[in-house]
Amino acid sequence: MIPLLLALTSAAVPAIRMNDISVVGTHNSYKQAMPAATMARLRAADPKAADTLDYGHRPLADQLDAGARQLEIDVNYDPQGGHYAAGSTDPKLGVPGFKVLHIPGIDNGSACPLFTDCLRTILAWSNAHPRHVPILLMFNAKDEQNAARGGIDALPFTEAAFDALDAEIRSVLPAAKIITPDEVQGRYPTLRDAVLAGNWPTLEKARGRLLFALDEPPAKVAVYRGARRSLEGRIFFINTDEQSPAAAYLTLNRPIEDQARIRRDVAAGFLVRTRADANTIEARANDTRAREAAFASGAQYVSTDYLWPDPRFGNDYAVRLPGGAAARCNPVRAPKDCRAADLEGAHR
Repeated sequence: MIPLLLALTSAAVPAIRMNDISVVGTHNSYKQAMPAATMARLRAADPKAADTLDYGHRPLADQLDAGARQLEIDVNYDPQGGHYAAGSTDPKLGVPGFKVLHIPGIDNGSACPLFTDCLRTILAWSNAHPRHVPILLMFNAKDEQNAARGGIDALPFTEAAFDALDAEIRSVLPAAKIITPDEVQGRYPTLRDAVLAGNWPTLEKARGRLLFALDEPPAKVAVYRGARRSLEGRIFFINTDEQSPAAAYLTLNRPIEDQARIRRDVAAGFLVRTRADANTIEARANDTRAREAAFASGAQYVSTDYLWPDPRFGNDYAVRLPGGAAARCNPVRAPKDCRAADLEGAHR
């Protein structure tokens, strides 16, 4: 009788799934502060633009050590190498492969200009911390034309470019490290069907792993998706609307205005990323309204430029989970027996 009772008790407790938690992450996680002389010239010409770009991050491993579980990376297509090398002395910009740059030729400071170096840094950290909750790597596929303002025009993201991006990720990361759309979809007809049925991996199965999201508007994600019904064979989840067969992840960056929508989407089973701050505005004013709205919304990923306060602002604005935790039980959908202490320990 005792084994049967234990089995029934265990079956009655729902497993915590990877979308039942929420974490903090960083925006443009690779970005380094612009050189002082460059910033001074920009500030003289366009003070508002200068404020928008006047931030930088510590190394990726430091952010992960501090509890960041979502990182954002901007990739620029460069199949031959050297396309973004003008005016730079960094030899890595001459190597074929995707480059990680914010505004090529203007805001070039990057912790890892070569995308594969970013991946290797994240992989090494992950392997050293095998019990971490899953880390979302969110991407912008940069194709802005910057030459007119003194930068470098980016190459377009064609289907071939996206195929190359998937291939470059697979060249560094073992398949077992990646949570793919196919894994989530399983035997369901579409990815959306799987998500609404609660088919995200359990937290235990997702520990020590990474997932990828393409944060782009409809026309660009349509190129990545191609003729697929969902995202069969692809690495990235895509930012799309809730009715798409490929729906699993959404970027909803206005936590105050979109509060109700975020809560509905999280409750339904989708993953949502929102922002606690943008363009240095909230940090300069020590305005915590968006931060608190983001936490209350239940968005699984709350992004910031300020894991640490900026001492220049004379305030303590920062975005961290209580107690320095790397993850918390999601306030919208976590099972009642979820305990923050069971998710992942505190970080400095």
